[in-house]
Amino acid sequence: MYSVTKDTLIADVVENAPEAAGLFQAIGMHCVGCAMASGECIEDACAEYGVNVELFVNKLNEYIAKKAAVAAQN
Repeated sequence: MYSVTKDTLIADVVENAPEAAGLFQAIGMHCVGCAMASGECIEDACAEYGVNVELFVNKLNEYIAKKAAVAAQN
């Protein structure tokens, strides 16, 4: 199963779990569509937007795991 860390590039998240892009956008991080996404990690984006990186990474991983579980059931 795919999971992320604070060092994961935003572009990798978008590539491997595109449905998670909404979590970035929900807190004002529109980096998923920006050119910086290819080289910016989650930790850098969180620092720029004043978001707790540990909480955000946990939220992303929970979301990704739930999506994977639903997909596995289908």
